[in-house]
Amino acid sequence: MEIRGARVLVAGATGDIGSALAERLAGVGAVTALAGRDPARLAGVRERCGPGPSRIFDAWDLDGAEGTAAWAARELGGLDAVVVCVGVAAFGPVGEIGEAVAEHVMAVNALAPMAILRSASAHVSPGGLLAAVTGTVARSAPAGMADYAAAKAALATWLTATRRELRRAGVGVLEVCLPHVESGFAGRAVTGTAPPLPPGITVAEAVDVIVEGMRMDARVVDSARSKRGTT
Repeated sequence: MEIRGARVLVAGATGDIGSALAERLAGVGAVTALAGRDPARLAGVRERCGPGPSRIFDAWDLDGAEGTAAWAARELGGLDAVVVCVGVAAFGPVGEIGEAVAEHVMAVNALAPMAILRSASAHVSPGGLLAAVTGTVARSAPAGMADYAAAKAALATWLTATRRELRRAGVGVLEVCLPHVESGFAGRAVTGTAPPLPPGITVAEAVDVIVEGMRMDARVVDSARSKRGTT
């Protein structure tokens, strides 16, 4: 897709990746609507991105997540793309992850992105794009990350099915499958401590992956390659 002039909602715009992505998109000429959880950080990102709407939302609130795309479409006069960058990690043996934590991890990593993109499917123009960040944990399913990996895998499967449904409408669906990113995300887990992790990519490299996928109309992109076409 052509990013310059595109109307793009970035959900999760107060996270490390989401804020950097929003600034990159604005820097190459996109018109951004920003949604994020941290009011002070959202105001700073909005200032750096230039004029445009912003909205406080928490991915734990699924009703609020669902209404975010409609809000952005109203504010921007339409939508060309939506990128969801929300997420929360959890670490520990399955027997030690309580049900409240498991529900929170599934809601933030899977149900909230689904709610945003499901609503966005009615607002994004033909030729536009729906995208979300998953992660290599969705494929590798490492020990000590069962609920986190399961939530990301659920989102990845949902994106694949949605891509097939929206093909005839001319709307692309992009999965951004990121490895470990050196952002401090793992250190902010809702529970547990991250195991030793291999060196990750930088936030700037993660943003490169997302922007490349958007420009290439890719199906799935990761830090090493992009895959074009449809499934």
